[in-house]
Amino acid sequence: MLPRVILHSGVSVDGRIDWGQDDMGLYYELAARSNAEAMLSGSNTMLAAYAGQETPPEADVEASGPKELHPLHVPFLVVVDSRGQIRNWRVVQREPYWRDVVVLCSRATPPAYLDDLRKCHLDYIVAGEERVDLRAALEELNARYGITKVRVDSGGILSGVLLRAGLVDEVSVLVGPYLVGGTSPRSMFVAPDLASPEGVIPLKLIAVEKMRGDIVWLRYEVVR
Repeated sequence: MLPRVILHSGVSVDGRIDWGQDDMGLYYELAARSNAEAMLSGSNTMLAAYAGQETPPEADVEASGPKELHPLHVPFLVVVDSRGQIRNWRVVQREPYWRDVVVLCSRATPPAYLDDLRKCHLDYIVAGEERVDLRAALEELNARYGITKVRVDSGGILSGVLLRAGLVDEVSVLVGPYLVGGTSPRSMFVAPDLASPEGVIPLKLIAVEKMRGDIVWLRYEVVR
């Protein structure tokens, strides 16, 4: 069974996600209201978030053993990393924001990287050939861990793949009172241009609320 997938993002009035002036406290306060059992992120997002933070020496990693699980109400962190880019997993694991980490890989993921994940006592799911098959991976998250709701906290590329694949059920957007401008595709939805209107994704507004700091919270159901 596929979990319910909620795409949660903060944008400017012109739809940009870079150079944001977002209230991150509010962002995560509203994100927590989803009661998702897992937070899904891409490797680029994680690399940017933990840039410069070194992992402990390998001997320390192995000696520390499996990480103690946080309470059940704390979500899993699920990261798409088919190319095996993230190396400082112990730093990520020690965060208090998730009960444990699951890495999504493909059959093209280097075997040495899978060995590293096992040394860090990290669970991983192999789904897909060259890239992660997100539909299969989400189904496995439900089958293996009983996850019924996933919140996506990532950049536009992963969000775009999920949207184009029809895997998103709800779009939650915090629109901040500022403009960014620019020509680069730094939006919450990055994907190849459409050749026809058939690929347009219709939405149904289910909630709108003005928050502090003139931020507007919009929630949409994806129309199937």
